Amino acid sequence: MAVYFDHHIEAPENVGSPSEIAWHRIHPLLAVASVSTSCIPGGSVDVYLEQGEHIPSSHIERPFQPTVISWHPSKRVVATGWETGAVIFWSEQGVDEQQIAAGTHRAQITILEWSSNGTRLVSADKAGVLMVWRVDQHGRVQGSPLGKQDYGKQLTQCIFKPPAPGEDLIQLAKAAVSGDENALDMFNWRKVGKGDAPFKVGLQQGITCFVSAIDGTVYYVGEKGKSLQVLSTDRPIRKLMYMEGKEILMVVTEALILSQHSIALDGTSQELMKVKLSGKAGQKADIIWAESGLLITATDEIVIRLWDLDKDENYALTLEEHLGFSTGEIINCISYSESKGIIAAGTRKGQVALWRKTLVNRSNGGRIEGKDQWKLQAPIDLEGNITQIKWGSSKNLLSVNSAGTVLILSEQVMSAHFNQQVAAIQVAPNQLSLTFFSSENQQMLRTDMHVKGVYVTKETVAVWNGKHATVFESFGPSLRNAGSFPCDSSVLAVLEESIYTVEPNRVQVRTLQGTVKQLLVFNETEGNPCHLNICGNFLVVGTDTAHVKVFDLSRREAKPHCNAKNLAEHVPNLGSITSVKCSSNGNNVSILINRVNGTPDSRVFFYDVEMDTLNYFDFETGRPSSEICSIPHVEESDTEKGHSRMSELLGRYPISHFWDQNEPKLFVCEALLAVSTSKQSKLHAATETNCPEYKVEAMVVSFFITQEHGLLLQDSFPKVVSHEALLGLEVPYYYFSKKSGETMNETESKLSSPTNPQMVAKRPLRDFVGLEDYDKATRDAMLNFSFYLTIGDMDEAFKSIKLIKSEAVWENMARMCVKTRRLDVAKVCLGNMGHARGARALREAEQEPELDARVAMLAIQLGMLEDAERLYRNCRRYDLLTKFYQASGQWQNAIENAEGFDRVHLRTTYYNYAKHLEALGDHHLALSHYEKSDTHRFEVPRMLLEDLQGLEIYVNKTKDKSLWKWWAQYLESQADMDSALKYYEKAQDYLSLVRVHCYLGNIQKASEIANETGNHAASYHLARQYEARDNVKQAIHFYTRAQAYNNAIRLCKDNGLDDHLMNLSLLSSPEDMMEAARYYEEKGLQMDRAVMLYHKAGHFSKAIELAFATQQFNALQHIAEELDENSDPALLSRCSDFFIEHKQFEKAVELLVTAKKYYDALHLCLEQNLTITEDMAEKMTVSKGSKELSEDFRRDLLERIADCCMRQGNYHLATKKYTQAGNKAKAMRALLKSGDTEKIIFFTGVSRQKEIYIMAANYLQSLDWRKDPEIMKNIISFYTKGRALDLLAGFYDACAQVEIDEYQNYEKALGALTEAYKCLSKAKMRNQGELEERLGQLQNKLTMVKKFVQIRRLYEEDPKEALKQCENLLGEPELDQTVRTGDVYALLVEHHAQQGSFEVAYKYIEEMMKKLPSVNVNYYINQQITDAVYKAVGVPIKTNVMLESVRHNSAEDGEEVEEDVAEESYNGAED
Repeated sequence: MAVYFDHHIEAPENVGSPSEIAWHRIHPLLAVASVSTSCIPGGSVDVYLEQGEHIPSSHIERPFQPTVISWHPSKRVVATGWETGAVIFWSEQGVDEQQIAAGTHRAQITILEWSSNGTRLVSADKAGVLMVWRVDQHGRVQGSPLGKQDYGKQLTQCIFKPPAPGEDLIQLAKAAVSGDENALDMFNWRKVGKGDAPFKVGLQQGITCFVSAIDGTVYYVGEKGKSLQVLSTDRPIRKLMYMEGKEILMVVTEALILSQHSIALDGTSQELMKVKLSGKAGQKADIIWAESGLLITATDEIVIRLWDLDKDENYALTLEEHLGFSTGEIINCISYSESKGIIAAGTRKGQVALWRKTLVNRSNGGRIEGKDQWKLQAPIDLEGNITQIKWGSSKNLLSVNSAGTVLILSEQVMSAHFNQQVAAIQVAPNQLSLTFFSSENQQMLRTDMHVKGVYVTKETVAVWNGKHATVFESFGPSLRNAGSFPCDSSVLAVLEESIYTVEPNRVQVRTLQGTVKQLLVFNETEGNPCHLNICGNFLVVGTDTAHVKVFDLSRREAKPHCNAKNLAEHVPNLGSITSVKCSSNGNNVSILINRVNGTPDSRVFFYDVEMDTLNYFDFETGRPSSEICSIPHVEESDTEKGHSRMSELLGRYPISHFWDQNEPKLFVCEALLAVSTSKQSKLHAATETNCPEYKVEAMVVSFFITQEHGLLLQDSFPKVVSHEALLGLEVPYYYFSKKSGETMNETESKLSSPTNPQMVAKRPLRDFVGLEDYDKATRDAMLNFSFYLTIGDMDEAFKSIKLIKSEAVWENMARMCVKTRRLDVAKVCLGNMGHARGARALREAEQEPELDARVAMLAIQLGMLEDAERLYRNCRRYDLLTKFYQASGQWQNAIENAEGFDRVHLRTTYYNYAKHLEALGDHHLALSHYEKSDTHRFEVPRMLLEDLQGLEIYVNKTKDKSLWKWWAQYLESQADMDSALKYYEKAQDYLSLVRVHCYLGNIQKASEIANETGNHAASYHLARQYEARDNVKQAIHFYTRAQAYNNAIRLCKDNGLDDHLMNLSLLSSPEDMMEAARYYEEKGLQMDRAVMLYHKAGHFSKAIELAFATQQFNALQHIAEELDENSDPALLSRCSDFFIEHKQFEKAVELLVTAKKYYDALHLCLEQNLTITEDMAEKMTVSKGSKELSEDFRRDLLERIADCCMRQGNYHLATKKYTQAGNKAKAMRALLKSGDTEKIIFFTGVSRQKEIYIMAANYLQSLDWRKDPEIMKNIISFYTKGRALDLLAGFYDACAQVEIDEYQNYEKALGALTEAYKCLSKAKMRNQGELEERLGQLQNKLTMVKKFVQIRRLYEEDPKEALKQCENLLGEPELDQTVRTGDVYALLVEHHAQQGSFEVAYKYIEEMMKKLPSVNVNYYINQQITDAVYKAVGVPIKTNVMLESVRHNSAEDGEEVEEDVAEESYNGAED
């Protein structure tokens, strides 16, 4: 809470009435323009400091009136415009009238506006003359104007276009170079104070502004004074504003018309929107642009209006009478402090209203928007009509122009102090509220100073303002002034008859009258004392160099209790000490500090004087400096819960701290939620779900601190919203200052009165609830119990309280067990309380798996309902929470909880709530919840049975069939049959309709209903009626529709209706079919029906027996089709014999297979030459591992099946069965017979057996492998995998022969023979002689082929040598076994023919024909060459006819004949 000190300005004598006030943007300087109130005209301008002190050199007085005052944005320079056109400047150097020469303006000055960087000044007058001036780095106007415009009409408003980022760097740099300290500070962000506006950095660009004229025209003015009209309005303009970033100019006229215009780079504009603002139009409207997107207006009304242009919403803020505002108060003027987020408004009756902006709801952490984010504060009462109000300077001072004077209001944090059962709270600048708790007395103390600090003891009250101190002491029921003396000390402390004050390097010990009686000196290293605190008989002093020192005051003179402790040596990043407090025995000192950057540290430090050690507890992390236990002792199963309790404190920083004034180990502090950082945001996200109190702004945390156990968390709780701040701690209470205007409880109201409200609240410590008025011994015992319980020493805890007999004490201890989750202790407490019901409930709750659920039951029994609710939520036992809400009458919470988290019990909750409402007599709401619980069909009729009319209306309204049926039954019970029929029909209850119609004798109508609807129940009831009337036909019909076939069958048998009997039996159950079959069998007629019914009923043996007996072969065949492996084997065998006897072998085989007589089935197939289908073979195949046959028999059976398939030519099926039998060789032979090459290759690949590889390769050789490379590849692969290298060599040999015979490709043949030789040389044969013989033959072939290949190659280089070698080759005896003789002769003939040696060529042809008489010459030699040779030697062509005919015949016979001829020629050559 803060108070505002008001300082009247110390105006010089003969100064007139203030007309205008203006704050400097940064410095605490206020300029006030005044006008003479005497008959002599004139005016003056003065400058004042923050407490109203007048600066003598600033007084400017002239015989004419000032009209405008304007401060330079950064320099201590103010420009004033006068009604004569003069412009006068004041700075710290004095008054300067020469910067703008006299006569420059000849009319009243209406505009003086500085650019945002202070480098330009715009001046304008009533005659319409506007000038733009250059300003140097000292804030002085330089030379003649940069530009001048004469508009010929009064100019009223001016606003500079905000610079783009960086327009101010050059001017700022110039100012800094010239030695301007403020400009230098702008470069150093560390020195920019709160509220300062650092300049933007970037390039210097043109500076432009907008000015408005009295006729509503707006002009765009460039840097050189060049002007461009951009827009025009109908009425004079009241306010110009510029929305930075969006480049939008906003204009408000005196008629309160708001328009927005987008501004282009060249100054042209386009209207975006236009709207009429609410309020009273006129010149008195005060309009301010508060912050981005927020416009605020005050138009002489009882409200102020706000327009959020970004969110497109508006609302009004009003004054509230209950806070102290007068009824119908008119608001004249407004001002907004963006750094504080406060709107200030002045009223006609001299009151200042303040609305503070709050974005977060303190109670639940939710975000607030709109009107609700502005909270009205208590009024500041001044005198007279407030005409002007302004926030200003970096210190956010508020100036008020009221009743012919100006006041400066400075915000001061409220002073408060609690000590020795006395509390003092500042309620006004010079007024204190004193509360004496020991005597329950309260009084107000007025002083003659603005109080900046207060210190109280049991007998005295000391106040000071930094310049003067006054001491009051008790004198009967009132206080009297015991002494007053000048004192510059900023802090003060009192103990008995001594006052302790500070001054540089020492602490003064004074009497109550101010006489110094002792000095406590600090050396230069220890620094200047700036913090004092007394607890018990010990004084702790904190200095500006972060030293702490404790003094013992128990003797006549203060003595040092310890040496000065330098915190800076132990705490890195320490800026300064903000507060020090010591324990009552002087052994512990708690310290709060600021970091170097001025932000508060999240740690509270503890200095142990005796051990000379420094520890801390960090609220940001929730951990102490060491791993000393910092949470209450908990069981192992509850460790996680204990840590979750600590998580409530995460992300905070301490703001105040206190030691108990009598108990040295008890410490308390208040911690606020820190400004969110990335680290704290993660902590927040991690704990938000599990810690509902994490968002609470302020937490109060208490600790036990001892040397042995270190720092122990004793309790923590959120500070109540109505409490302002923690004042102190003295067992059994915490003490808090209260916010003004908050309601009081019963205890507080005893101490207060309407004129003297109670400003202090107290809250008992957790362990002392209900024990506040007990004696000191009991309180000490409870305190010891709490301490020992915290450290987990249960023996000492019970020792400390075992002699206490009070029920209230044990109840309080039980309550403590809820917080600590110690159910073992709670059982003892309940026993001492005699709380049998609670003990029983606790025993029953032990079955719950969650500890929190068990503790919640304890809390319920003790009446701690809020704790029980929180515990149930923590352990997520929403089912128990729903029951708890119901039991405690919180039905709305129960429903919300069930809807959100406990859907299983939602309908039960609705039902219980409906029963509760019914008991209260609220039938309408109960009815709604019965519907939600889906129990309305029986609960609502019961509830409304007394109100039949209401019940009928409800039944008709709901249109529920169940309710219609219930209502119809009720009407039927009342003998209202017609109405009952109507509702039965609505409910579609056809049984009841038929029943009632039958009762009324209208059986025909009942029949129609049953036939139309087909309702089984209705048909059955009607059939019974017809049966009773002996109408058998109709009875059977409706029994059939009701699917009551047994009754229909009964009637058919009784009445001999055999035709109907058969059809009904087939529709009925197997039992009814059996009964009907026996009926037919007994009668001996229509035995086929009996067989069919036995069959349909599943009694196959009986059906077959009867079919055999009556020779019904067709029926028997139908029955046999449905026999399966589960049928009786004897029955299957009998059926198969029957089919064999009647030559139906296929059916017999199927039955034998079904009967698992596989060998008999196979024998029958072979005997009767029946084809074994794949399906039949699969049925005869016994699965591997079957217990029906041994593995040997199974394989034998499969091989027999396969053998049978082989005989029948079903090679694929035979392959499959051989494979299943494990005989892959036979499977391969079967597959080879099928000729399916693809499957043979696949099977060979998966079998991986040598024999199979060879068989497959042999098979593939029988194919046309010459044209299919894939087959050749597989042959080579299979021979290789089968390790049949001799066979592979034979294949290569065959390949070589094909290459020679078919393609005359001796090179490829040579390669094939080479591979054949390699393979054969690696082969292993039983007959070694045979192997060597084959190798020799291959070697000869290789030699011959190689020679012929070499001859061909040589022919290209040396034909003669090649021909010579051909001659030699022809002489080889075994030539024709490998190289064809015709190919050698062809080479010779072709060479000589080409050389023209036809004679020689003819000779070789003749020689060839002799060696190969049966071979066509043209097979080896081109016919054109032979013809040319014959022609050249003169041999007639006719001699070649035989050869031609042979050739033609060969061609006609095709390739096969040609091959035969070649073969014969080959054989002939061999011969």
